[in-house]
Amino acid sequence: MTLLSDPVLPGFHPDPSICRVGGDYYLVTSTFEWFPGLPVFHSRDLVHWRQAGHALDRPEQLPLDGVPASGGLYAPTLRHHDGTFYLVCTLVDGREWSGHFVMTASDPAGPWSDAHRLDGEGIDPSLFFDDDGRAWCTGTRPTGRYEGHTEIWLREFDPAALALTGDEHVLWDGAVKGAIWSEGSHLYKIGERYFLLTAEGGTAMDHAVMVARADAVTGPYEGNPRNPILTHRNLGTGHPVIGTGHADLVETPDGEWWAVLLAMRPHHGDRCALGRETFLAPVVWEDGWPVTGGHLEASRPTPSPPPHPWPAVPVCDQFDGPELGPSWNMLRTPRERWWSLAERPGHLRLRVRPESLSDVANPSFAGRRQQHHDFAAFTALDFTPADEELAGLALVQNNDFHVLLVLTSMGLRLIKREQGIETVLARGPAVSGPVKLGFEAHGRWYQASYSVEPGVWTPLGDPVDGDILTSQVAGGFTGTYIGLYATSNGRASTNHADFPWFEYTPL
Repeated sequence: MTLLSDPVLPGFHPDPSICRVGGDYYLVTSTFEWFPGLPVFHSRDLVHWRQAGHALDRPEQLPLDGVPASGGLYAPTLRHHDGTFYLVCTLVDGREWSGHFVMTASDPAGPWSDAHRLDGEGIDPSLFFDDDGRAWCTGTRPTGRYEGHTEIWLREFDPAALALTGDEHVLWDGAVKGAIWSEGSHLYKIGERYFLLTAEGGTAMDHAVMVARADAVTGPYEGNPRNPILTHRNLGTGHPVIGTGHADLVETPDGEWWAVLLAMRPHHGDRCALGRETFLAPVVWEDGWPVTGGHLEASRPTPSPPPHPWPAVPVCDQFDGPELGPSWNMLRTPRERWWSLAERPGHLRLRVRPESLSDVANPSFAGRRQQHHDFAAFTALDFTPADEELAGLALVQNNDFHVLLVLTSMGLRLIKREQGIETVLARGPAVSGPVKLGFEAHGRWYQASYSVEPGVWTPLGDPVDGDILTSQVAGGFTGTYIGLYATSNGRASTNHADFPWFEYTPL
């Protein structure tokens, strides 16, 4: 199998789904509890991508309030038909409601509609528009026959009513004996046959891509005797790319086929703080079946569309725009405006609020994905803390696993939260006036440092073991975020913390 060794979307970008409109490609990924959610990316060559917007960028579209870590938005599918973009997804463990929904837009950059709820059990809905004018929706649900056993169901989709209709058909329950988590299904009609692409084996080391085909959309489906058509389950934890699966297919205008998929790049063993990333792999057809890699011998094949790189994004955000850039995210739905770029121009101001990163809430935290094993991130902080208040940099996996480099009323602190237990790893001096804060990562090790004099940086504590920032230790499905944070830890406060810039640089 030939797989591009570097992700096309590095960092936490799992469950990619892709569609093509003319010479333009659009892609969306899962975001779970993060807001804005469901980022939409645009490419003209399948290799270089830029973010066009988010499908979920208004609090009223869909409620993420109270969703636990790795709850929220699972495995979206993006499709285009008759001038309209459709996005289907599942809200998992929602406090107000849970289940499938569909959103529409005339422009993938937005605005997108509010979420229209759809019937159906389980997760991972996907849409398919047939050439006879009918549309269909597939999804995944557990059967209860044994732990992890699931089946793929199909119902007709009415694009005008944005609703499922008609009878249900069960299409598939896995390619191998004892299969678990047959999910992430996508339907295609290629020639006169229907192809069902699924993920299988769970999203860790045993992840894989399976395919089945049928003469009718409702089946019966026969599995490819060469399944899985893509997996690294046989390569072991020493391979630089593991957990390959959850693919979606796209055809270029000149008839090439490619797959986008998720995979992980561990920093050692199967541990990966970056989370599941989006990769690209070539697809050819043999004996009527898709083959990942096929006859391509080059280790890094190139898609046929001519290269189309986008302008580079600055490594330093000066907070001089009217809104935060698209790389910034928050936890769950913000119900109040606790951040400002206008109150002190050229600064991101965070209100100091009772909510903390330890709560299943919407704290005053704005972060971006860690996208490289080796990176440096720096900021400057202007903050006068009262008792129990703190502000600074945070490395976040979830509410029970994170690392803080913060200024408190007692001075600088490096704090680790692991399995819900907080430990002060190092103490620094009390600081009056602005202070610069930074993390430098090399693989699994994250070194905190601070600066109160121009050009002079002082380490704070020993390097922190970043294994606690991996889903293999912390659980769940997300990758690490690094960002800016302020809290009063449950107390009322009118204070604020100002950040004049934030810089993230791969090393």
